[in-house]
Parts: sequence; structure tokens; C-alpha cells
Amino acid sequence: MKTTKQTLRLLGLMLVALLFGTTASMAQNKGKKTAKNELAGVWVMESMQFEGEKKTICGKNSGYAQVKYHGADGEYACAEIVTDGKTYNILPHEYGTYTYKDGVYTEMGRKPSPLSLSADGKHYYSQWLTRHDVWVRCTDMPKELIDDIIYRCKAAQTPSAKVQQMIKQSFFSK
Repeated sequence: MKTTKQTLRLLGLMLVALLFGTTASMAQNKGKKTAKNELAGVWVMESMQFEGEKKTICGKNSGYAQVKYHGADGEYACAEIVTDGKTYNILPHEYGTYTYKDGVYTEMGRKPSPLSLSADGKHYYSQWLTRHDVWVRCTDMPKELIDDIIYRCKAAQTPSAKVQQMIKQSFFSK
């Protein structure tokens, strides 16, 4: 009987220790991002530069910007934002999926490219073919604008197979 009580006490103490350890671990990891969603959020291109060319500054006072939305679930939307100073337009680029793991980034299953995050998580640096981009995390964009960009990108999807066939026949067949 005494051994059973001691065993139960020992098991109880081990359970309490396990619970405290789990809680401490959860508290320590709170706010940390997993590799899958480190990019989650809205990013605005700060600059781009093709090898051998002058760096192009985007955004403020340039009349041109690119914006990317990365969802924590792998959702991806990209658009160009343009203005002539009077009218502001969203030009959808694409909508689909992305992956990011161990410094390797892929959009829509295309060829992977290197991507690195700054230590503070406010910038990322990527390379696509011979173009080097710098992106800045945007934390103050209104949700309504983000939703509109995503909606417009979704609407600009690849046409159905039937429509693609008509395009092929109308534009690319002799």
C-alpha cells in the first residue's frame, strides 16, 4: 500500500513538472513565428536592381510600388500599385501559393530562389533570376485595402482551359 501511494505521489509530481515545463515552453515560444509563416503579412518593395543596372527605388514619391501579401497558410497575392499623381490603380499580378523554408522561397511552384529576412524581421532580401529586391514589412496598411488587393489578384486568375484554347487559336496559331 505504501509503495502504491509513493508511486502515485511520484507520478503526480512528474505530471505537475511536465505541465509546468510545457507551460513555460509555450510562454517562451509565444510570438515566435514558425518557418512557414515568417513571411506572413504585407510587404512593399523598397527597391529592385537587375545585375549591371542602376537600382530602382520604389514606393514613396516614385509613382510605382509592388505589394505582396503572404498568408500564414501559404496564400500569396502580388500587385503593382501605380499613380500619375491624380489616379491610383491596383494592377493585379498574380494570386496563388508560396513556400518558404530554410532561406528558400518559391511562388506558385516555380524555380526556388534565395530569400533572407533581416534580424529584426522588417525587411527581406530576395533574388529572382538576375533581379535583387528589397522588401519592407508594412504593418499599417488598412485591412480593407489588403482585402481589395487580394480580391483583385484572385479575379485576375488564369482563364479556363476552354478560354485558353480560344486565346491560342485567336492569337498564337498560324
